[in-house]
Amino acid sequence: MSPKTRYFLVGSNQAQTKHRVLKIDRTEPRDLVVIDDKHVYTQQEVRELLGRLDLGNRTKIGQKGSSGLSRAVSAFGVVGFVRFLEGYYIVLITKRRKMADIGGHSIYKIEDTNMIYIPNDSVRVTHPDEARYVRIFQNVDLSSNFYFSYSYDLSHSLQYNLTLLQRPYELWSSSVVSTEEEAHPQSKQDSFDIFEDEGLPTQVVYGLRNEPYYKYVWNRRLLDQVKDVVHQDWLMYIIHGFCGQSKLLIYGRPVHITLIARRSSKFAGTRFLKRGANCEGDVANEVETEQIVHDASVMSFTTGSYSSYVQVRGSVPLYWSQDISTMMPKPPIRLDQADPYAHVAGLHFDQMLQRFGSPIIILNLVKKREKRKHEKILSEELYPAVINLNQFLPPQHWIDYIAWDMARYTKSKLCNVLDRLSMIAENVVKRTGFFINRADFYCHNLRPDDRWGDVRGQHTDGGRLQTGVLRTNCVDCLDRTNTAQFMVGKCALAYQLYALGMIDKPKLQFDTDCVRLFEELYEDHGDTLSLQYGGSQLVHRVKTYRKIAPWTQHSKDIMQTLSRYYSNAFSDADRQDSINLFLQVYQPSESGPHLWELPTDFYLHQRSTMSLPLDRRSYTLWWSEGILSFLPVPYDEVPCPETMKKVTVKRVNRYEETIDIYTEFFKPYELTSFDDTFCIEMTNSAREFMPKTLGVDPSPFTVRKPEETGKSVLGNKSSKEETLLQRKTAASAPPPPSEEAISSTSEDDSEEDRDDDGSVSQRSTPVKVLTESGESNRTQEEVHHQGLKEPYGLHLDVPPADEDVLIYQRFARLGQSQQQVDRTGHINLANIVSLEPVSCFPEDSIYGVSLPLVNRCSRDVFESHVTTGRGQVRALCREDMLMYREYVKNRYM
Repeated sequence: MSPKTRYFLVGSNQAQTKHRVLKIDRTEPRDLVVIDDKHVYTQQEVRELLGRLDLGNRTKIGQKGSSGLSRAVSAFGVVGFVRFLEGYYIVLITKRRKMADIGGHSIYKIEDTNMIYIPNDSVRVTHPDEARYVRIFQNVDLSSNFYFSYSYDLSHSLQYNLTLLQRPYELWSSSVVSTEEEAHPQSKQDSFDIFEDEGLPTQVVYGLRNEPYYKYVWNRRLLDQVKDVVHQDWLMYIIHGFCGQSKLLIYGRPVHITLIARRSSKFAGTRFLKRGANCEGDVANEVETEQIVHDASVMSFTTGSYSSYVQVRGSVPLYWSQDISTMMPKPPIRLDQADPYAHVAGLHFDQMLQRFGSPIIILNLVKKREKRKHEKILSEELYPAVINLNQFLPPQHWIDYIAWDMARYTKSKLCNVLDRLSMIAENVVKRTGFFINRADFYCHNLRPDDRWGDVRGQHTDGGRLQTGVLRTNCVDCLDRTNTAQFMVGKCALAYQLYALGMIDKPKLQFDTDCVRLFEELYEDHGDTLSLQYGGSQLVHRVKTYRKIAPWTQHSKDIMQTLSRYYSNAFSDADRQDSINLFLQVYQPSESGPHLWELPTDFYLHQRSTMSLPLDRRSYTLWWSEGILSFLPVPYDEVPCPETMKKVTVKRVNRYEETIDIYTEFFKPYELTSFDDTFCIEMTNSAREFMPKTLGVDPSPFTVRKPEETGKSVLGNKSSKEETLLQRKTAASAPPPPSEEAISSTSEDDSEEDRDDDGSVSQRSTPVKVLTESGESNRTQEEVHHQGLKEPYGLHLDVPPADEDVLIYQRFARLGQSQQQVDRTGHINLANIVSLEPVSCFPEDSIYGVSLPLVNRCSRDVFESHVTTGRGQVRALCREDMLMYREYVKNRYM
């Protein structure tokens, strides 16, 4: 709402039962004045308040068009406030799209934003360079892979968020008293889940609000001006990276696989302009990737089964760069500063020990042998740095270093790259473990797997914790890194599904529906991160390293390489300026130089160059105080006084809308359509990848041939052949959609995916492709002989049996007689067709069924079943004991 002197920002919950009002002054030309009364209004109260404000701001009461309040914009959240050379702007989210759901908490992607100038025109002080700063700021496209959630902390991992709920209650008492919320009395329980209401005498639960991990928050600086002024409900932190979720159906049981990538906001930038690390240990292109697997049949965090695995990518933590002024595709690597004591690497690994624990495993994929030394320079500096840091750590917490020349193995015809990566992944996952919030199943002890016993990590009464992390890097941390992370994620996914009781062995094969779904998710993840940092999609994919990519993929690789080179040469500098301005690394001022006048942004990201550090960290004790005593558990997840300061506790009613998962997920106050819900629209393994034929094993863990799947991975057939093959092998599939649906689907899919897959999915296959295609007789005969057995279950060239012909004749007679029957007259069944009884009942028709005759033995069995269900168990006789012993003997011995 906006009169001329102030803006009124009215926020509400989803049910619009509770509201807060924020007043923003428009009479200040340069300062930001925001007033929050910290009061929660009901819907009736906020209407009365706005009505009084409307009446008080009218120019002439009763005159048409003289309303004192007018709606300026409707939004879903506040990104922040920013100022350049004039007054402040407010950035609002005006359009969103749901991307994932974790435990009933929705994760949204920003689709559109609106930037509104706050000061009134009468007090506005203009500046000639203001418009240019606005254009640079808006070059950061907020509708491109920025995500937020109202109730879930996206900056932290699932392990951190769930272990936070299980901390002992005594540790919360001090933090509760220090907050503005109502303090609750001391409980007699030693430890309990603060979101679980069982056992509490009152209808009260305790909600947590923890401080985000600011390294992955991209609008922190935009909220600094109002962070200490407004209520925390107004503060909404956004992350940048990737978020995707797909549904894996295991015989109808839904399992959601979620991939969340958090890009670091420290030392952020584009490919050649941000390399290595800065003086604070932050590296370029640092992304934390987390894969979450949970049983979607129960979505509550307290009663559901959730598992996660985290891995990291990032540039080599050294002072190095590449000079792009030479306009070369691969500029020479230059070490900018000598670091004999590995100071910057120590700062970087100190951050990782604090967040992930130990062991830290480095997978270095840069080249080892080169005619002209290029990538090898980094390995020669990184390995001595790790050796130097390890000599001061205890041996059990050493940083592991794995160097493997992936590019050389790819060129060799005798070596299988993915097999080698699979061995590395198996070793890494066993060492770090993974997170799961439930204890092992009894079947794990009944039929143990040798690999399951070797999985380390932290074992607790309520499950397992991941301790340590894999850090993967090549030069760019794009193509090779994404394939290596996929293989590690595939191995971890097998262990996660095994821990959830979904598979009998922690092993997944290629060419299964499960792995194809996971591969598609990871390729979307790799393409998105590559576009953000390198300016193009992935050049080398998993198919490339499997050596099954079609010949058309080579031309695409060339185009992606050219696109990346063009972006690095001509547009990366502008993108870097936009990122620096959006993250407020550079803040405009009238007295200083403008952003476009700076020869370099080196001094913006290297704080030590502007001022001498007051305290220098020890070269031997290079880790932070207190970290070593808690390893291998990460310091951030330890319930110590330092970490407890970042958490506040709020006492709320159990039916509070802010913590009610049912209300947030199902929205009973809205009229919704089941077909429009997110769980129906998300990628589904049964719909997208399972064969559309009869008689095929529906398990997503069955290895399938390329022609058997809904989406072909090999893509080695032409589009017309693939279309014809799918039309012939999809007899049981639903009919194709309308032409409008076809056009919309083809527009959504990228050209890369369509050409790369080499096939068209059954849902988007136009019928006209088949009718207009002039295929040769040879092609039709090949397709005819190839797929007859699959859809029909028999060979059509063999004549049917006499009994089948007789059945068909009876069916035809029934249809002919049905057309001749007078519907108004009496129907004589004998004149239509003579039907043979198919059951032992004396009367069995649509008009009535007689009760069957049941013998005494069957009645005794049924009565025993009913009495057992009522809790009255009869004594077991000798025959029952013999039967049970025989069952146990045959089953387990």
